[in-house]
Amino acid sequence: MSFWRNVTEKSWERPGEADELHSGVILEQPTRRMALRVFLCVVASVFFLLFVAYRIRMEYPDWRPLPLPSVLWLNTVLLVLASAVMQWTRSQVEKANPGPLRAGMVVSGLLTVGFVVGQWVAWSQLGAEGYALRSNPANAFFYLLTAVHGAHVLGGLWVWLRATLRAFRKDGAATVQGSVQLCATYWHFLLLVWLVMLYFLLTT
Repeated sequence: MSFWRNVTEKSWERPGEADELHSGVILEQPTRRMALRVFLCVVASVFFLLFVAYRIRMEYPDWRPLPLPSVLWLNTVLLVLASAVMQWTRSQVEKANPGPLRAGMVVSGLLTVGFVVGQWVAWSQLGAEGYALRSNPANAFFYLLTAVHGAHVLGGLWVWLRATLRAFRKDGAATVQGSVQLCATYWHFLLLVWLVMLYFLLTT
């Protein structure tokens, strides 16, 4: 019944929806979701090519795997928690709970910042131990893969910051539902890419 009601319901007769439609809010969301999907497909293709190149290059005799810093496990936990909190935040915004929404956005962002800081710590540890970028192809691929992933994390944090600032404005929580949903999808994608990358680094 609810499905049939949603299909037959006239959106312009629902309170407040006419104004939203006029302002472009309703029309904007499908466009943003489609743009994100296209972007994720492009990014996934880039990482796929990097993984293929990694696999091919490791077959050469000069490939010497580097030891992974233990901080990467902490970073993984931070990113898992960030993704989980972002998913919880999406459920809160759908329930129109501004307080939990704001708290969830802040916590997920701080966890993600912690991940980025942890990646920098991992780089610093490897550099201090003599695993320089140009000293070995395995080193170069590690820095390349983590740098590309980190750049996409920073890009996500920029979108997160804008959405979080909007959520803290007066009546701003009602305007960020689409942004939070897109952030949650992007965070899940970042986590998936990181887990695949970690698997490659551990098994090679």
